[in-house]
Amino acid sequence: MSTVVRIQDLAHHVGQTVTVRGWVYNKRSSGKLLFLEVRDGSGIVQGVMAKKEVGEDLFKQIDHLTQETSLEVTGTVKPEPRAIGGYELSPVGAAKVVAVAQEGYPIALQAHGIAHLMEHRHLSMRHRKPAAILRVRAEVVRAIRDYFDSHGFLLVDSPILTPAACEGTTTLFEVQYFEDKAYLTQSGQLYQEATALAFGKTYCFGPTFRAEKSKTRRHLTEFWMVEPEVAYAGLDDVMDLAEDFLCSVVQRTLENCKEDLKVLERNTEALERVQKPFPRISYDDAVKTLQALGHPFTWGGDFGSPDETALSEKYDRPVMVHRYPAEVKAFYMKKDPQNPELAMCVDVLAPEGVGEIIGGGQRADSLEYLEKKVAEHRLPPESVAWYLDLRRYGSVPHAGFGLGIERTVAWIAGTEHVRETIPFPRMLYKIYP
Repeated sequence: MSTVVRIQDLAHHVGQTVTVRGWVYNKRSSGKLLFLEVRDGSGIVQGVMAKKEVGEDLFKQIDHLTQETSLEVTGTVKPEPRAIGGYELSPVGAAKVVAVAQEGYPIALQAHGIAHLMEHRHLSMRHRKPAAILRVRAEVVRAIRDYFDSHGFLLVDSPILTPAACEGTTTLFEVQYFEDKAYLTQSGQLYQEATALAFGKTYCFGPTFRAEKSKTRRHLTEFWMVEPEVAYAGLDDVMDLAEDFLCSVVQRTLENCKEDLKVLERNTEALERVQKPFPRISYDDAVKTLQALGHPFTWGGDFGSPDETALSEKYDRPVMVHRYPAEVKAFYMKKDPQNPELAMCVDVLAPEGVGEIIGGGQRADSLEYLEKKVAEHRLPPESVAWYLDLRRYGSVPHAGFGLGIERTVAWIAGTEHVRETIPFPRMLYKIYP
């Protein structure tokens, strides 16, 4: 009996006879030799089958298999620098077909348009580039969890169903909640403020939802965010944290996803420059920069995608823009003591046209101020009474941020559209499959 191994582990079995369980990815035949590419989810390996060694019947059966037929192949592991992954099974001495795939598999190995691939997302993720992107995503997620877990943060997940908005009432998904109504969360941040005041340093990690009717390449209606929150922290503290955290995640992914980034043809030089310190500029200076570049931007507005791209193009690593006008930020942001027109907030803009990947800042810690803002925003007092309690009972300066996983993965993987960075994207006109 041969050992069953994953393709990603073949390097540890050179010279041994092993069995790989997977699916037919591609094949070609010279009549006497059959070159069979098999994928198993961890990689792709070429198996070389000789007719004279396996017999004409088995050779003919394997030669006629359709793409995505499931099978087991047994062969000897040999180094082969020209092969995908650097190893091959040669010779293949045995093969067992598990299930023959039907003719007409809709994802051929030649190029397809992105719309076709998204319509068949349940199948297209089996292929090299989509699979590489999702493996990069998995590594980014592992790096994020490891960073916070090793820096004294406690994972405390926030609820997905909430009684009120936290970012704005126009971008909510409303759902029936028994005899009442609730909303799909836009952010776990408000609840993280409660957990941070209980445990000091916490984070949540989960799906969030925005009902913006946006069709840009940077937007999804369902996406994942990680949101750390820290008690006894201010704007500078959270900027330092975001900088150190982001550098750690990028460098970790570079180390552990070399092969996937090669598959994606990602030029990693730009990622290797993601080192501390990041440039930090005020909103005021950012506006002056845009105006000098000829952008018709007026002080007081929020930046759009072209503005963020123009700003980030001036730097070789992420740039932090801080102290935006308070009017364009959420009600819970603390105002700058030096200038009450400004909020103690920061956005981190990634280079290469990606735009904002982190948004955060210092939270308002005054009960009187927040009561006033709740009234101005016409939030139901009963739905935020618990949030105001945080200022009644032991309020302290605290701060945090949210990082969008999909935009971050799009940046690291060098992918243009965020819909490619999540297994099953949800967009304005897409909820299938």
